[in-house]
Amino acid sequence: MKLARLLQTLALSLAFAGTALAAAPATPARAAAPAAAVERVNINTADAATLDRVLVNIGPAKADAIVAYRKTNGPFRSIDQLALVKGIGLKTIEKNRGRILLGNVAPARPAAAAASRMPARSASLQR
Repeated sequence: MKLARLLQTLALSLAFAGTALAAAPATPARAAAPAAAVERVNINTADAATLDRVLVNIGPAKADAIVAYRKTNGPFRSIDQLALVKGIGLKTIEKNRGRILLGNVAPARPAAAAASRMPARSASLQR
């Protein structure tokens, strides 16, 4: 009699556990919600107000400095080149790396690669 009661209790426990597992969602509720999209900005075309709004730790003064640097030196060829702007350090660049776009700018070439593409001087020009 005790064995029959034990088997009956075990069967009921398994039935309730199976029902509970079937009712549970297959994926967590957090995964169903889409992640917030991060706004991105092209540092070669954006105005100071957009840079100020999108980039973290970039206020109006630094945004103006980015635009002034770009006007003086031409478009940025790499994100790391932002460190040349006064007041912007590597930590700020790393915080904003996912927010920065460069657009259609040719990547910077190393100096050695540029020198190797220079035409050789002819023997008549060398004295």
